[in-house]
Amino acid sequence: MISTLLVANRGEIACRIFRTCADLGIRTVAIHSDADEGALHTRVADTAVRLPGAVPAETYLRGDLIVKAALAAGADAVHPGYGFLSENADFARAVRDAGLVWIGPPPEAIEAMASKTRAKELMGLAPLDAEDVTAADLPVLVKAAAGGGGRGMRVVRDLAELPGALEDARAEAASAFGDGEVFVEPYLENGRHVEVQVLADTHGTVWTLGTRDCSLQRRHQKVIEEAPAPGLPPALTEQLYALAERATRAVSYEGAGTVEFLVADGRAHFLEMNTRLQVEHPVTEAVFGVDLVAEQIRVAEGHALPAEQPAPRGHAVEARLYAEDPARGWAPQTGTLHRFTVPDGVRLDTGCADGDTIGVHYDPMLAKVIAYAPTRTEAVRRLAGALERTALHGPVTNRDLLVRSLRHPEFTEARMDTGFYDRHLTALTEPAPDPYAPLAAALADAHGRSRFGGWRNVPSGPQVKRYEAAGEEHEAAYRHTRTGLRADGVRVVHAGPHLVVLEVDGVQRKFEIARYGDRVHVNASALTALPRFPDPTAEHAPGSLLAPMPGTVVRLAEGLTEGAEVKAGQPLIWLEAMKMEHRITAPTDGTLTALPAAVGRQVEMGTLLAVVESK
Repeated sequence: MISTLLVANRGEIACRIFRTCADLGIRTVAIHSDADEGALHTRVADTAVRLPGAVPAETYLRGDLIVKAALAAGADAVHPGYGFLSENADFARAVRDAGLVWIGPPPEAIEAMASKTRAKELMGLAPLDAEDVTAADLPVLVKAAAGGGGRGMRVVRDLAELPGALEDARAEAASAFGDGEVFVEPYLENGRHVEVQVLADTHGTVWTLGTRDCSLQRRHQKVIEEAPAPGLPPALTEQLYALAERATRAVSYEGAGTVEFLVADGRAHFLEMNTRLQVEHPVTEAVFGVDLVAEQIRVAEGHALPAEQPAPRGHAVEARLYAEDPARGWAPQTGTLHRFTVPDGVRLDTGCADGDTIGVHYDPMLAKVIAYAPTRTEAVRRLAGALERTALHGPVTNRDLLVRSLRHPEFTEARMDTGFYDRHLTALTEPAPDPYAPLAAALADAHGRSRFGGWRNVPSGPQVKRYEAAGEEHEAAYRHTRTGLRADGVRVVHAGPHLVVLEVDGVQRKFEIARYGDRVHVNASALTALPRFPDPTAEHAPGSLLAPMPGTVVRLAEGLTEGAEVKAGQPLIWLEAMKMEHRITAPTDGTLTALPAAVGRQVEMGTLLAVVESK
């Protein structure tokens, strides 16, 4: 029996595994980089061990240090979570060789499915040869053979773009996974991403725990997932189960895993098998009433699964909350998470808490919010409502996008596919600030200032405050009077520092206010208070390319130097932040007149990277 378990991971998944361990009476050990010393997963674990290293994210890739940490802390088992070393066969062997229990599949099964090209061959499929791709094969997807999370993927619709896409994908894959192998496969524009959760024991029993639809994706990384996948014909569902079981048995799999497919034109196309727990596993847990982490532990202890698997009930939907700005190319965001609270009635899996700092070293996911209900319609409505009422004070997030996505007709009617955001992102990210939020912020800020002479006996101009929201400037005007604060067009029912109540056309509206420096949160709206007089030194020269997020410069275009001639749209600089690469391109045809960017340089948001003087 396992008594003490180390999680070779961080953040949300570590906290989630620790929760199950607490239920089972298993002591827990966290590991952490220097950047994570005070992180939530280290605070909730019984014991924490520091991993030395100069680069925070890379410390979690040091399998030798993790095994030493497990032995030093008295652990007798290791759970890899997902990401990092979760699908690393050498790490699994090292854990077992140290006499520790590995909470995962056999190393041989990991190796068999680790390369997507080998996995396809195992299933009797073969990828395209990049050299043989013709215009008739387009569009195609260039894909990293190792790893996941959308890294090392490029969609190619023009044959002339294929060589550049291969080069970019190889570079990103090598950086992310230590393996630059890529392959090419047909890209189905309007397919649905559907997967099957499997669970297998060491006694020959395999469970296929339903389907999940993960079609809403950005950068080939999932955003909203649900179980079961809606609208699949029964015959297709049975085919998916059969293929998933076939893949599971083909590698003598043990534990929890996921077999992924693209469904198009009523057919299932095998993509890969993930030999680990998936981020979206909570929706399966909700529908089948199981704890997949607990089942992983029991399988690792040698227990047999019941011959009859549990039956599904109801529907569950999960949304991933990211610290990112969808309207600005999904740019990751950093800063202090001042407040994060989710309403009752939904499940929250997170590795963050109030006051935590969201840095640049890791994936920008803050949390997963999961809603369950008897029907899909009820589950979707519950999740959208909960996200709308969630308090998120800090960096920009994708919360508003999630709410709008869940309420979009294509999603509510289950007509979505993997091209959802390609079609609708612009509309879903259109600024829609609450027109009364700036006034509420101004009134809250003015609270109490009229007590000693703020009002006048003669009419005068109103007080005016300026705010920026979603890239637009707004003004709010109000007056101090003998009876309190007043504003045109509304009745000020109450104006306090944290709560403002306005009556608009006979209807009272409540506004909760929280202020952190110049940043003001008014219900779900985030505003920035602007100074009365703009700072003239804040201007940049025309053609300045600024870092869209904090990160590290990882590449410059070949031969890029000051004085070089560039073309509009030409990639110039590659910036890596939160496990994703971001290309900085030339805004116009012109000459590169300045290039402060250098490979390896760490930059903050707004740092000047280059200047292109237009012709």
